[in-house]
Amino acid sequence: MGIAEQYEEEEKYAEAYLEYKKQLSHNTNNVDLLTHLGHLALMLDKTEDAVSYYLKIISIDNTNTMAHEQLMSIYENTDRFKYYVYRGNLNILQGHYTYALNDYKKAVDAAGGEEDKIITARMVLGSIYEQIDKPDKAIDEYIQVIDHGADDIYTYLKLAGLYVKTDYLQGAINILEKAHEKGIEGSGEPLAGYYIKASMPDKALAITKEPLTKIRAYMDMEENEKAFELLQSLDDKSKKTSQYYALLAQYYFQKYMFDEALETVNEYEKLNYNSPLVYQMRALIYEKKENYFQEHVNWAKYNLARGEKDVAISEYLNAYQINDKNIQVVEALAFLNEETGDKNKASEFFEELLELEPKNKTALEKLARFRDYIGDYEGAIEYMERLKEIDPKNQYVALNLDKFKEKVENAGNVMYFFRNLLKKFGFDSSEN
Repeated sequence: MGIAEQYEEEEKYAEAYLEYKKQLSHNTNNVDLLTHLGHLALMLDKTEDAVSYYLKIISIDNTNTMAHEQLMSIYENTDRFKYYVYRGNLNILQGHYTYALNDYKKAVDAAGGEEDKIITARMVLGSIYEQIDKPDKAIDEYIQVIDHGADDIYTYLKLAGLYVKTDYLQGAINILEKAHEKGIEGSGEPLAGYYIKASMPDKALAITKEPLTKIRAYMDMEENEKAFELLQSLDDKSKKTSQYYALLAQYYFQKYMFDEALETVNEYEKLNYNSPLVYQMRALIYEKKENYFQEHVNWAKYNLARGEKDVAISEYLNAYQINDKNIQVVEALAFLNEETGDKNKASEFFEELLELEPKNKTALEKLARFRDYIGDYEGAIEYMERLKEIDPKNQYVALNLDKFKEKVENAGNVMYFFRNLLKKFGFDSSEN
């Protein structure tokens, strides 16, 4: 037992407090020491010291429920605003968001009209509404924050992002225009970006200082040569970014230089593997090249990258209508139908895949599993025997082949017994 603990054991709390403070000077972020000091400070009526220790604990570990509980207790009868804030924080930590919302609403009421306190509470209310996926409510809170005088770019960007999330791009533009008019630092470039999204390249060009944004604006205004001139003038570092390759691909596309556009998309893909934009750009290029098979394949991949499996299946089927012998398309349709729950359709495409690749181990196993699923053990055995020839150590075959053979043999014995029984009672066993 250390000296401080011994003092506590002997109820010499003042001495224990001083000893813990000495230890803390050598280990300032020790939560255990801070906890002891907070507890002793309260016992010794050193409330302000206790508050500082518990705040220090929260700065080290924001999820420390004990510190929030102690601060709640300290402020319960002395500062209702802080009491509700710490009670709200505790409810957030425990996942009780409805209770937390009520606490922070009460904190607003207890703020006594002080703008800084109202802004603090409403910012948290906004973040809670975001957490529980109520963007409209979050928007209302952030608007209140701005109305109460907050002039930091963070709040404006939060609000703009929520407007975009709720499909109100003009709302994002309006709020950032307001920030830009007020001279809030950091509002110009995000606003230019939203202008680009809203097909207002001239407005983006008027406020942006970023060369890449200027290039995109010129592209959208179809001033291709100005855009290309700026592209060529970029430094080497900028020419290694994905945005550079996206813009260069757009330039080649707009100049009908489709082969060069495809090569540039390939460079973009090296920096952004499986990005939906890769497949979108390729689909548009292949459409112009009148390669409709590749157009549909790339729209399929685009939708897959965005999680739209049903749309992807539709695009792969369009490609399949053009070329039903393409292994990648048939395989994709087999797996996608399986993933979306259509086992029958999936098995049809795995059959086609097997016709194209008779030794495809995956197709053989998938078809064996499907036959098992529908109770066709003879069919499953057929696929498993073929699979065993090319993959003798296949685990599925090792675990199930003999079992399925036994099931088929037992089924045969049952039928033999049944036919004999029919003959005994004078029925023709050849009839159904």
